[in-house]
Amino acid sequence: MSNASLAYIYGLLAVLLWSTVATAFKIALGYFTPLQLVFVAVITSIFALGMIVVAQRKFGLIAKQFIHRPFFYLLTGLLNPFLYYYVLFEAYDLLPAQQALSLNYTWAILLPILAVPLLGHKLTKTDVLAAIIAYSGVYVIASGGNLTNFNFDSPTGIAFVLSSTVIWCFYWVINTKDDGDAIVSLLLSFLIGLPFVTVAMILHQPIEFISWSALAAGMYVGLFEMGLTFVLWLMALKTTNKTSNITTLVFLTPVLSVGLISVILKEQISLSTYIGLCFILTGLMLQKVLPKTLPKLLPKLMRKTKTQYTNE
Repeated sequence: MSNASLAYIYGLLAVLLWSTVATAFKIALGYFTPLQLVFVAVITSIFALGMIVVAQRKFGLIAKQFIHRPFFYLLTGLLNPFLYYYVLFEAYDLLPAQQALSLNYTWAILLPILAVPLLGHKLTKTDVLAAIIAYSGVYVIASGGNLTNFNFDSPTGIAFVLSSTVIWCFYWVINTKDDGDAIVSLLLSFLIGLPFVTVAMILHQPIEFISWSALAAGMYVGLFEMGLTFVLWLMALKTTNKTSNITTLVFLTPVLSVGLISVILKEQISLSTYIGLCFILTGLMLQKVLPKTLPKLLPKLMRKTKTQYTNE
């Protein structure tokens, strides 16, 4: 099997698994509070990532990377898994899955905006246009399609999910400074984040009893949102010869997720969700496609215009 085919298999597996997690979040939150779910999922993810690190013979890197940058991993562990997943699960607990899912995808639009003050990047016109379009979709979803009504059904839930996008962006901005092994770094973040999660859960609402169905739901979230799927995605990116071909697969995730939410959770997908999600995906597509296509199209358009003008 060629590397290109193998990369697509890894990428599609990751996308398919990520497409199920919005539904899994709502099911798991039927058994747990948000902090309890973070606790179970993080422990599961630590075991899964630990086994992968051992299988790859990188166990010695855990101590080496931590000793090299202890405060770095303290910060990443605080942001992810602790703050990010706590805030995200609170949002899913308060909102319909279709709304939380759609609004959470705006992190990719927010990332280049935050990179301007934090990394010194330049904000392009494409980034601004993509942000305007995507956050117009956010308003459509948050307002339920009633564009003149500023009374949202769950302003707290919307605040939580949009805050989660900010935390996620900060996490990825900080990770641009990471020069260690990606899987080991993620494992370290989860190992260091676990005490924060544990203390917060004990203070808020400790787990008294876990049924097998609850444990299965929590472990599913830990494996296929936080752990194994991330590794599959990394393998896809490392195997492919053209990263853009793999990254475009991510656009399938929200579409598949909405389908599963409708079928499994029996949520009636509202027209405002479809419209708002289209706005968000359009913003993402513009942000990804325009910077690559314009440099190629403009010279052709200019030559064509010049030829027409000369002929006239």
